[in-house]
Amino acid sequence: MGQLPPHLELQRSRVSCNKDAPIHTESIQYSGAYASMGIDNSSRLDRFSNNFRVEVVRLNEDDMEFDMIGIDAAIANSFRRILIAELPTMAIEKVLIANNTSIIQDEVLAHRLGLVPIRVDPRLFLAIVENDQPNEKNTIVFKLHVQCKRGSPRITVKSDALKWLPNGSELVKETRNATSDSSSKPETYTYFCCSQETIPEFVKNPIIPKYPDIIIAKLGPGQEIELEAYAVKGIRKTHAKWSPVATAWYRMLPEVVLLEDIEDDLAEELKSKCPVNLFDIEDLGKGRRATVARPRACTLCRECIRGDDWEKRVALHRVKDHFIFTIESTGALPPEVLFTEAVKILEDKCERMITELS
Repeated sequence: MGQLPPHLELQRSRVSCNKDAPIHTESIQYSGAYASMGIDNSSRLDRFSNNFRVEVVRLNEDDMEFDMIGIDAAIANSFRRILIAELPTMAIEKVLIANNTSIIQDEVLAHRLGLVPIRVDPRLFLAIVENDQPNEKNTIVFKLHVQCKRGSPRITVKSDALKWLPNGSELVKETRNATSDSSSKPETYTYFCCSQETIPEFVKNPIIPKYPDIIIAKLGPGQEIELEAYAVKGIRKTHAKWSPVATAWYRMLPEVVLLEDIEDDLAEELKSKCPVNLFDIEDLGKGRRATVARPRACTLCRECIRGDDWEKRVALHRVKDHFIFTIESTGALPPEVLFTEAVKILEDKCERMITELS
């Protein structure tokens, strides 16, 4: 692509954040945008391949932050939507209640259990389709049996009371059934699942709730809960309990530009304006000058451009093709695995679209 004049290049590649409102927010990716200037601005695969890159900024067990550079907002948003709604996880769907004398109703108890994140790789399991019977390939069985003896103080039932049954169901009688989706009607089930002990992954990493201290119920003297819970594979489009992420979001990279040298008292004033300590002051020997030290931390509060003539000294931009992406996992899979799985899902969608068109 040829060179655009500086003011047009700024409009094409940056969102300008003025005191009153941002401008140039639209994405200019179509081929005829600058045709009169002899410049091709269309989206091309070779150009995308050369410019696109991913840079990991922070990564730990449950969350990561990375930069997606050289990509359009529509594609970045596709990743976000897939991460939120289309990645499968395992969550408790059916609850077989043998005894519940607590003050919590069966359906409320089942709903609480459904929202407990389970630390297990959903890729090891199959999704249940119509008329499928529960087995070790599509269902995980948990048992919860807690009793508060008479004369004892109240006890708190937490998620660590859920015990995985690798050999499947231990119930041999019909039990009352509640579902973690309170809109469903109670039915009667007796489930039996085959052994999951033979899967090597579970020998090293037994299936447990991700967080052991989630409060499920409180029992008074003489109260008891005995149940079995059945976790199956699903996606958040069906119910929020299958959400793989606590949140997935992005923002465009902030860019702070000093339009002139800001020195001495003005430098001190600019530094004090910013609530996130974005600016530093450089000692020049004969004076002091403001510098942009931490542009990535900018929240675009615009405090630095409020007041007389400050908009002439400081410019705030957002880079249109540079996204700071953050993923917070609920614990089923590490965040970096969630992102690679989202890429695979988007790839499958593109292949299906190409197949349909051809």
